[in-house]
Amino acid sequence: MADRASKVVRQSKFRHVFGQAAKRDQCFDNIRITKSSWDSTFCAVNPKYLAVITEAAGGGAFLVLGLDKTGRVDRDAPLVVGHKAAVLDIQWCPHDDDIIASASEDCTVKVWQIPEGGLVTNLEEPVVNLVAHQRRVGLVVWHPTAQNILLSGGSDNKVIIWNVLAGETVQEIEVKDIPLSASWNFDGSRVVISCKDKIVRIIDPRSGSIMKEALLHEGTKPAQVVFMKNGNIFSTGFSKMSERQYALWDPNMKNITTQEIDNSNGIIFIFYDPDTNMIYLCGKGDSMIRYFEITDEQPYIHYLNMYQSPDPQRGIGFMPKRGVNVNICEISRFYKLHTKGLCEVISMTVPRKSELFQDDLYPDTTSDTPALTAEEWIEGKNATPVLMSLKDGYKPTHKSTSVSKLMPKAIDSISSTNSKKAAQENLNKEAELLEQIKTLKKTVNDQAAEIASLKERLAKFESDVEPAEEE
Repeated sequence: MADRASKVVRQSKFRHVFGQAAKRDQCFDNIRITKSSWDSTFCAVNPKYLAVITEAAGGGAFLVLGLDKTGRVDRDAPLVVGHKAAVLDIQWCPHDDDIIASASEDCTVKVWQIPEGGLVTNLEEPVVNLVAHQRRVGLVVWHPTAQNILLSGGSDNKVIIWNVLAGETVQEIEVKDIPLSASWNFDGSRVVISCKDKIVRIIDPRSGSIMKEALLHEGTKPAQVVFMKNGNIFSTGFSKMSERQYALWDPNMKNITTQEIDNSNGIIFIFYDPDTNMIYLCGKGDSMIRYFEITDEQPYIHYLNMYQSPDPQRGIGFMPKRGVNVNICEISRFYKLHTKGLCEVISMTVPRKSELFQDDLYPDTTSDTPALTAEEWIEGKNATPVLMSLKDGYKPTHKSTSVSKLMPKAIDSISSTNSKKAAQENLNKEAELLEQIKTLKKTVNDQAAEIASLKERLAKFESDVEPAEEE
């Protein structure tokens, strides 16, 4: 009898994971969340800061708050305001918690350094300005293991791999339609990209060659894709009948399983935890977060539960594992944006009675130490992420080769396409200044000669007047 029960009820330590929203005073309120219709999460979070794309008149802006700055946000809170058009996507650097990249409708990608302690005044100058896209940029994704390597995708049907430190493009990859979603594999040697033409492509980011491509979901609405730790691909999209669905694919893009979810029309964002092999699905406009466990046993994707709340989500942020609270057995944390300006903190925990560190819930996780430099990765080296234990809590490592340390603030506007042009402009300005100085010197000399002539005439006039007065 016990054997039969064990076959019916699958054993999993994550079966009883539950979500708990923080009280309102421990959330972030009064945020002017962007009204953009672009399919983005509009939110990014790391163990130090929360970033939210905001509504801005005459340009693009996003808000950066320390995680301890909960409560009501001031209307005049300082913003990051360097873009000339709306910001569409933001992502924190996985190797430096002070560095964030932003993509915008102004066709640029900018990389910013948040000053220690957070923003006090508006931040207007980026550390690096990356210019190569011809149309709006809607996607930025940092490399998981190599420092200062960044992927961007734009409406010019290009995916560009950047060396941020040098401000140069490593590779420009032409795709047949707008890239909407991208994910690096575990060691950063491949990228999977879903495009507006419904085709999903696996790309070699160094050579730019398309290795495999396939139609994963037949619906016309955008698909989302994530590379899993074992090389499989998890996707969400729509069927021909516009039903939302999720699917699992092997490294050759052969289908392992596909399941329908419902008939809603919001795209579903995927948040993947490689440590627990759990997938969280958050639909835009939904009021729920579904979570699943991925295993090698049929049906491969095992539904666990869902977190429900009365309010729909406008956007959502996912905390990296090194930022969770291990003392309460928290395995993930979400920052849910409401339409009315609230950012709600939702904690996912596994109920445990013991107060000891739970080794089975927290295997060694990805740290903030890069495994490779940008140059090593460009030369062809691959490496899996450097791991760390969460037993003693997360402590940020000392940054020795990050953008913020090596990139002088004087070189704020490095660009792969306009660096030569800028240098030439500087030379032209210098020559113009020298010419102006010469002209000024000539004018001063001419005026000095004229003044001397006037003095001489005045003296002669005075000498002629004196004898006449004596007579």
